[in-house]
Amino acid sequence: MIDLDTAFQRLASSAFRRKFRLRGRELAYLQTWGLPHVMKQAADLIGKRLAPAEPLNDGRQTPWGNHPVFVAQHATATCCRGCLEKTYGIAKGHELTAEERAHVLAAIERWLGGHIGG
Repeated sequence: MIDLDTAFQRLASSAFRRKFRLRGRELAYLQTWGLPHVMKQAADLIGKRLAPAEPLNDGRQTPWGNHPVFVAQHATATCCRGCLEKTYGIAKGHELTAEERAHVLAAIERWLGGHIGG
């Protein structure tokens, strides 16, 4: 697995990944419910949508908005198994291990944490 500092350096060099920001409804949701609550939801979403060996509709399973975790997934390249493999070195074709899930959640939490307070 590629460490988060290296992955975030790669993300910072991507114009596509840099364009994602929490605004409006997603930002208000994070500010209202707080990071711990949103991260519990993130764990559930990752478990259902990203962790399986062959996620349903892989490459298209993550909506572009309507929840702060979805925006964070696109910003951190944790939106599908292809992006996960390219950015973090986590191979496709196997169910994510507990360590890999924790790594994905740490990336999402790091990104979301930068949006606390507006």
